[in-house]
Amino acid sequence: MTAYLLRRLGYALVILLGVNLLTFFLFFTVNTPDDMARLNIGGKRVTQEQIDKWKAERGYDRPLVWNAAEPGTAKFTRTVLWERSISLLALQFGRSDSARSVDIGHEVKTRMWVSLQLALPLFVLQLIASIGFSLLLVWFRHSALDFWGVVLCVVMLSISSLFYIIVGQFLFSRVLRLVPISGYAPGLDAVRFLLLPVALSLLSRLGGEARLYRAMFLEEIGKDYVRTARAKGLSELRVLGRHVLRNALIPIITSAGSYLPYVFLGSLVFESFFGIPGLGAFVIEAISGQDFAIVRTMVFLSALLYIASNLVIDLAYGWVDPRVRLA
Repeated sequence: MTAYLLRRLGYALVILLGVNLLTFFLFFTVNTPDDMARLNIGGKRVTQEQIDKWKAERGYDRPLVWNAAEPGTAKFTRTVLWERSISLLALQFGRSDSARSVDIGHEVKTRMWVSLQLALPLFVLQLIASIGFSLLLVWFRHSALDFWGVVLCVVMLSISSLFYIIVGQFLFSRVLRLVPISGYAPGLDAVRFLLLPVALSLLSRLGGEARLYRAMFLEEIGKDYVRTARAKGLSELRVLGRHVLRNALIPIITSAGSYLPYVFLGSLVFESFFGIPGLGAFVIEAISGQDFAIVRTMVFLSALLYIASNLVIDLAYGWVDPRVRLA
């Protein structure tokens, strides 16, 4: 186990460096530091002195990738790529490139809790609703309820999440006036603003998840251990709950674990449409403002969370199924 963890941590370090390097090159292929300075300073008559001052304040006056020593000297200054890569690995995110120059670390810590208020209830409710609905379809398999349940799942997963958002805001906010159409308030008042996005996000994901879990449960239903359990006189409820569900936990863990990064990073679409100041909205604002410091940080955190979630999934495999050995 120790050797496995050390090997995975080594892979993680290489992946994080590669992701940071690729993000760096892609961003500066599109925008030069001068272009970023003109965009953030604003105005059509930006002087070269203003551009140089902006670059010096944010460290872009140094070489981006490679710095060759001057002839006859052995002095090398740190490049932007080297300095930013080391800072990210140390979880020091610095300040944004925008005119506000906000502390990225502080913004991430503050907005993360807002995203958690949206994503954590959604994660739990989605897992319960998807498993419960799929088990109900399996219970009534080969019946009219199963048929129309599958049709409903296909219809739900075929509809874009934007449709749910537009219809939900119009119906529940403008017509019925049950919840605010957008916005956010701290404390217990946040429930009023988060209720609709959580419900719509759950509805948009329920069809695909329930259809996937139903297929997995039906595959387990036909196996020998299920027939043996029925032959011993166990009820269908105990067969589904204690045997089928337990043996289908590995694909369920895989599906649920892939959603874990979104629990911390938030939902880009729902936070933007509902005006929720979470990490998802933070990313959208940074992309629209071409703030490379924030984009680089969020891409790095996304990669870090995906690596961590995959490691947790692998460890959970061994806990759920003793036959799984991590080597």
